[in-house]
Amino acid sequence: MAIYYKGIFFLAASAFLGEGIEFFVNMILARELGSHGLGLYMSILPTIFLIVLLSSFELQVSISKFIAEKEDRYHRNILYHALTITIIFTSILLLLATSIMQFIPIFNGYHPYVRWLVLILIPVISFTSVARGYFMGMHHMGKIAVANFLRKVFQLAALFVLFRLFQYKTESALLIAITALIGSEVVVFLYLFYMFIVQFQHVKRVPFSNLNRKLVRKNLMAVSIPTTGMRLFSAVTGAIQPFLIKAALVRSGLSATVATEHFGMLMGVAMSIGFFPAFIAHSLMIVLIPGVSKTHAAGDYSSLQKMLQQVMFMTFIYGVAAVGVFYFFAPQLTSLFFKSSTPAVFLQLLWPYFLFHFFIMPFQAFLIGLDMIKDTFFHIIWSVIVSFTIIVWLGSYPEWRMEGVIIGMNTGAVLLALMHYLTICKKIGISVFLKGAVQR
Repeated sequence: MAIYYKGIFFLAASAFLGEGIEFFVNMILARELGSHGLGLYMSILPTIFLIVLLSSFELQVSISKFIAEKEDRYHRNILYHALTITIIFTSILLLLATSIMQFIPIFNGYHPYVRWLVLILIPVISFTSVARGYFMGMHHMGKIAVANFLRKVFQLAALFVLFRLFQYKTESALLIAITALIGSEVVVFLYLFYMFIVQFQHVKRVPFSNLNRKLVRKNLMAVSIPTTGMRLFSAVTGAIQPFLIKAALVRSGLSATVATEHFGMLMGVAMSIGFFPAFIAHSLMIVLIPGVSKTHAAGDYSSLQKMLQQVMFMTFIYGVAAVGVFYFFAPQLTSLFFKSSTPAVFLQLLWPYFLFHFFIMPFQAFLIGLDMIKDTFFHIIWSVIVSFTIIVWLGSYPEWRMEGVIIGMNTGAVLLALMHYLTICKKIGISVFLKGAVQR
């Protein structure tokens, strides 16, 4: 377990610094773009993240899982096949994206260069995923931590310098913000792939054994395809959510401009602050996927039960402390972004959403490691259906509006966390109270 704690420490420490930088990034964006511009920026982010997801094909998950389960002598062969898959997939996706990019309407309200800038992400994310997956599987979390930190530093530096030296109109300012985001991914690619090439030279000197090509591809696809489908569904619903929320608010009687401003304060301020401690949950997720995979492959259910208990305890401690701070100091925190009481109310009402999401991320890592990706997918589908139904229903009422939207978001998070948790307990043979472990 020591190697897992070491990995969590490295990732959490760098992520803490990164989230601190992200906080300043969002402050700069809020002040330079204004509430309406920030709303536009937050509205296009899900679409950019969707492209990132498709480009990664979740290879970092499948590679890390396969690397963790196999002996060192198989790693060279696994990486060769993974790179071949990546080259083929990236070429096809790049051709398709180039053909249809000009017909995607979401980019119409932004600078013409934006739609072509995002194409850069396809090869960058694809090859970064291979390197990231290998380092995750080998528990070289220090390299992942440095990469995550570099991303935030570059984005902050680029925004600070460009906005400090020049004045931009809203459209150009949005272009600068998106360019800085994409540029940060390029920096991560340059660092991780360089480290991957260096590490691969060592791998080539280790005695190796070949695995059947079809077996490697089958194992990688068995994780990548359903995981990509799961992430794709989440990304698509995430891309739909801004328009669903704004449509519900407009239906309740707000103007389109006010609805966009409210959404900008929700996502750009309340969500930015509330998800600040999620760096711990994300660090746990990265470490747990290969860790649970290896332990599950060995059939060591007592260790899995112990891991779940430790993760639950750790998450409860920092999660309760975090939402307590957000709830009681919401006005002071949100005033760093806007001189308005509205985002403070949003932040206070969203405490169940944040708390349960801190549990959801490590729970999903457990389910992936336990080969229960389909169960995870079905849980997400049900939670989204329930959440979106409540958002449209309550958000459309003038007496509810954003409060109704937030109730829908909270309900979806609680439902998803509970479904994940009950499924894990049943799979590894432990009671829902984390006591009286069942011997398998």
